[in-house]
Amino acid sequence: MESGPAIFAAMVFALFGAGLLAWTGTRLRRREPVADGVSRVASATLASVAGTVALALGVYCLTRL
Repeated sequence: MESGPAIFAAMVFALFGAGLLAWTGTRLRRREPVADGVSRVASATLASVAGTVALALGVYCLTRL
């Protein structure tokens, strides 16, 4: 019964994390700012860490089934 919500949460986390990492990589490759008004290194680092954490949470949720 509880595997349905766990799979849903895992997919949400995984898709968000993968999307954020892909978006950050694309912005950096094009030499565009990741966030307006913030240091380029700081915004890229924070976005990469957030994407990695979200992806890791998705994997964690899938391994707990």
